[in-house]
Formats: sequence, structure tokens, C-alpha cells
Amino acid sequence: MDTSGISLRVGATFFFSVMVIFIKLLSEAVPIGQVVFFRSAVALVPLVLFLMWTKDFPNGLYSKRPMGHLVRCLMGCAAMFASFASIKYLPLAHASILGYLAPMLAVVLARFILGENVSPIRWFAVVLSFLGMLVLVLPKATGAALDQSYMIGLTLALVMAVFTAGAKIQIRSLALTENAGAIAFYFALTCAFAGLVTVGLGWVQPNPTQWMLLIGSGLAGGIAHIMMTLALQKSEVSQLAPFEYLSLVFAVIADYSLFNVVPGVAFVGATVLILAAMWLVTFKDSPGPAKRAGTL
Repeated sequence: MDTSGISLRVGATFFFSVMVIFIKLLSEAVPIGQVVFFRSAVALVPLVLFLMWTKDFPNGLYSKRPMGHLVRCLMGCAAMFASFASIKYLPLAHASILGYLAPMLAVVLARFILGENVSPIRWFAVVLSFLGMLVLVLPKATGAALDQSYMIGLTLALVMAVFTAGAKIQIRSLALTENAGAIAFYFALTCAFAGLVTVGLGWVQPNPTQWMLLIGSGLAGGIAHIMMTLALQKSEVSQLAPFEYLSLVFAVIADYSLFNVVPGVAFVGATVLILAAMWLVTFKDSPGPAKRAGTL
């Protein structure tokens, strides 16, 4: 069996996790807009090199639906700002598991925006994921001392999940007519511009360590996108889906080893419910063999 697609998917998850760790380490000292700029601008370097290698640059950047790209980029950019901001307040594992809500929200949006037929299994998965969120959040919201910083992070993570779900729906539509490289390129370009707009809002002069983290986050994010694209070209989506959960494993390890955070009982319960929901949608609601994809 050719395992190159699986290896690339595991590598993509690893580099995404490295990117998130770098952003977490920057979150207390560097403004979010500055982080978004470097994450996106630096990521353009490996992305453009990859598009040149696949002979999709610059001709592959031609778009028949510029407004569709604009909507996708704005939603994705809002999701990135909210995601990076939430990382400041939440343990990495909590941010990761809340991020898994995005595919469930995409199910709801697909029903009401695209008119897709949503099976009972998918609706049950949505309910499970919502219950998982409640298991995670209620102990923090109903405790004797309300954890305000956690609730800020939670709110930002939910905003991220909503905008990510919207972006996923838009990508699904764009992928019918647009080059995958163009979708990724315009997204990174838009986020870099949005980050640059915040230059007057307290950007700092990074020290050498922060420079390495800023540049490293962009390179890690760009490499992860490329490896994900190659993985989807070599293997079926359903074959790669289980390895998405590795991001949670990496997040738990990083929380414990770098930030001295140990998962609690509520986190374990929420994880079981949300991962069960994803498992149902991925493996119990497939009408047939999944098609290979090529999106970044």
C-alpha cells in the first residue's frame, strides 16, 4: 500500500501544530495583527515556489470568480484573527478541540446556504458536538469564580469556528471552477494585507527569538498547506481523515511539556463527544468512496 499520502498528512498536521505553538509563544508580546501579517506574508514564499514547481504560477492565479475569492478570503481572514487571538487565552488542546466544531457548523451552513440534504446521522453528529462544547465550557461558566479569560478565549474560538465553517462552504463552491493554488494564494495575500493594515496599532520591534518565531510560523504554515495538498492528491479523503486527530495529540503534548497544562476531566469528556461526532460524519455517512481533492 502506498503510504506517501498518509506520511504527507501526518507531516502537515505536525507543521500546523508547530505553527500554533509558535503563535502561542508570541501571543503575550506581539500584537495579533503583526503575527497574522508575518504568518501570511512569509507563507507566500513556499507557496509561490510550490506553484512555480507545479507550473501553476502565474497562469493558475487567473480567476473567473473574483468576488467568490473575496468572500472566502474575508471569512478566512476573520477566522485567522479570531483563532490567533483565542490561542492567547486557551490551552492549545482546548483551542484545538473547539476548532473541530467548524466541520459540524459547516453541515448546518451547507443545509441552509447550499440547500444540501443533511442526513439524520449528520444532525446527530451536530448535536453531539454541541454537547461536547457544553461539557467543556459549563464547568468554567458555572464555577464559583467565573474564568473571564477562558470565556474570552472560548468566544473567540467559537467566532473562529463560525467563520471557518463559512470559508469551507465557499471553498467547496470555488473548487468547482478555480485552481487550488489560486484559492490559497489569494487567501494568504489577503491575510497579509489585513495584518499590515494594523501596523499603526502597536506593532513591536521583535527580539531575535520573536523574529525566529514569526518567520517560523509563516514557513511552518506554508509547508503544512503544501503537504496537505500533496497528501490529498495521493490519497482519498476518508483514508486521511483519522490523521487529522493527531493535531489534538500534538496540542496535549505541547500543553504539558511547554506550558505545564494537564487536561482535565471535562476536556476528556468533551473530546470523546466531539471526536465521536467527527467519526460519525467521516465514516458512517459516506455514500461511497471519497474522491481525491486538490485544495490547499
